[in-house]
Amino acid sequence: METRVDFVQSLQSDMSVNILACLNDPVDVVRAGSVSGLWHHFVITNGISKQLCLRRFPQLSGIERITEPDWITTEANGVGSHNSSWDIMKRDHNVYASLLHAITTLNTCQSECIAYAVSASSTDRFPAESVANTLTTRRYLGGHSYWSSKGHADPDAPETLIYKLKADLCVISKISVQPFEAFYQLGQPIYSAKSVRFRLGHPKNSLDENDIVQMPQQQPADDKFIWTYTSEVYPMEQKNCLQQFKLPQPVLCIGGYLQIELLGRVQRQHSDNLFYTCVSHVKVMGGPLCPAFDIDILEPSGKFALKYNPEVFRWMLQSFSEDSNISPMPSEEEAVEHVGVMGFLLQAYHGGIEPMVWDEPMEWDDDDEEMDELGIL
Repeated sequence: METRVDFVQSLQSDMSVNILACLNDPVDVVRAGSVSGLWHHFVITNGISKQLCLRRFPQLSGIERITEPDWITTEANGVGSHNSSWDIMKRDHNVYASLLHAITTLNTCQSECIAYAVSASSTDRFPAESVANTLTTRRYLGGHSYWSSKGHADPDAPETLIYKLKADLCVISKISVQPFEAFYQLGQPIYSAKSVRFRLGHPKNSLDENDIVQMPQQQPADDKFIWTYTSEVYPMEQKNCLQQFKLPQPVLCIGGYLQIELLGRVQRQHSDNLFYTCVSHVKVMGGPLCPAFDIDILEPSGKFALKYNPEVFRWMLQSFSEDSNISPMPSEEEAVEHVGVMGFLLQAYHGGIEPMVWDEPMEWDDDDEEMDELGIL
């Protein structure tokens, strides 16, 4: 360890990019960009934070452009600024790193994400058994609130439920579905599905939210949406309990709509000998990224513009920290435990060993602002 080499300076560019691509924490990416002037330039020009973002959330490959509030754009285009390619790359670096930081923070501060029910592929008795009933656990007239499909002779016939989430850009980590137990029928049968699958997406270009709100809840609306994420199929138990389906990793919902696909039926109703699927409650856990981040779907390409407000982002991080007593940076013990590759690379920067001799002094005007924007300082 007495001989230390700056690999960004010594190795070929593609090799250095491959090394830095091993980082999986946006804070580490920003710290890497703060090691020296050379590293700062290398991290930004090679889009390291964007690569990390796309690797963890492939749906973000649909970003066509990034926009910021008018007052920020005006300042950037003011005296002495020419909106150069460097300015754009630096902005993109900050936005992608901030987005990842927000997603990571939301994963520790989860809340209920459903705003309202949109539609069901079928409804047996509307409105008494509407899909809207799945968002409450209340009792009415001595009974339970639930949704019921129409009866079907085919036990493999699927059903779908569609919900609007609380924001057009949300992080979703787990979805829970509770089958309905018909306590008033002989044997108290439970009308669960055989399995369940989830999709996330946005409305087709010709629709806005007002059009969707006005759609009949008892009619299918699956063809009105474009689904950009589809989960694996999860088996469902024939039990009257809130069954939790945890996604393999947090998923970014772009567009703000969730489809629950209920696959197969297990229970016949004795009165008509038909198969039904019934759900008493649905719960989605995650967090909205709005208003710090938002999207606009671009017609007719289906790609989107990512909108970013750094002032709201700072406020959001502060709010999360105050509400959940979490720190935007790990404690000293946690930092030592998870030091990994970046711990070795940045020991000199953090004063852990005798400083390395870098090609340039670590001095530039915008570094502290960048670190502060991401909640690191």
